[in-house]
Amino acid sequence: MKRKWRLSLVVASLFILAGCGNGEGSADNEENTTVQLGVIGADTDVWDDVQERLADDGIDLEYVEFTEYSQPNRALESGDIDLNSFQHQDFLDNYNEERGTDLVSIGNTVNAPLGIYSEQITDLNELEDGAEIAIPDDVTNGGRALKLLQTADLITIDEEVQNPTTSDIIENPQDLEITELEASQTARAMEDVDASVINSGMAVDSGLLPDEDAIYLEPVDDTSRPYVNIIAARKEDEDNEVYQQVVDAYQTERTAEVIEETSNGADIPAWEEFGRK
Repeated sequence: MKRKWRLSLVVASLFILAGCGNGEGSADNEENTTVQLGVIGADTDVWDDVQERLADDGIDLEYVEFTEYSQPNRALESGDIDLNSFQHQDFLDNYNEERGTDLVSIGNTVNAPLGIYSEQITDLNELEDGAEIAIPDDVTNGGRALKLLQTADLITIDEEVQNPTTSDIIENPQDLEITELEASQTARAMEDVDASVINSGMAVDSGLLPDEDAIYLEPVDDTSRPYVNIIAARKEDEDNEVYQQVVDAYQTERTAEVIEETSNGADIPAWEEFGRK
């Protein structure tokens, strides 16, 4: 697959000149260690604050920005980056199962509720029969979106399926048309569909505020555990001291405050609710 990501700052040249991704980092000077963190989109407000604090400890955290969910784990697997932070645990588990890889979570970050958004209606009760709803097309986020539609009493799905697909819809009383799109396209499709299920990060990147603009937001309860967002590393780097410092710098009261400020309360510090990892 042709790589579509762009590397922030001087990461591209670092890859070429220094063969990054080994956890030792490509130091900007003799004292600092560089860690490449794969992220989706340009919303790095929370990480920016962590980045500043890590710099005081001699760790230069550099972002590698990707545009599609299929990319960051491949880059991590191949050693092109050191860590990534874009996915929930269920997504990682499914990736490992499909690819035969052994990427692991080394720290919880946030719980980012999935939302239903619309430019056509302001309440789900306004959905007409045959309305079109866009959902992500990857296995885990698509299944999560269908579960959300069920929670909203729009459809009924087979409860025995962990990651349901549209073929697992048992009841669809309004004959809704479920359109599967690449996750990054669900926000862009809002003008063309009646409603769209959008991941929190994609929504924020599109200028949406989940707790204000979503017409229905995923409830947070015990069933949310598989959808807690994480920091991922290669199995052999699970106990890397530098990477553990990154987790420590993230899981702080200060970061929780920034999460609250930047998400307007929509995102929840997951380590407080579900533990370190």
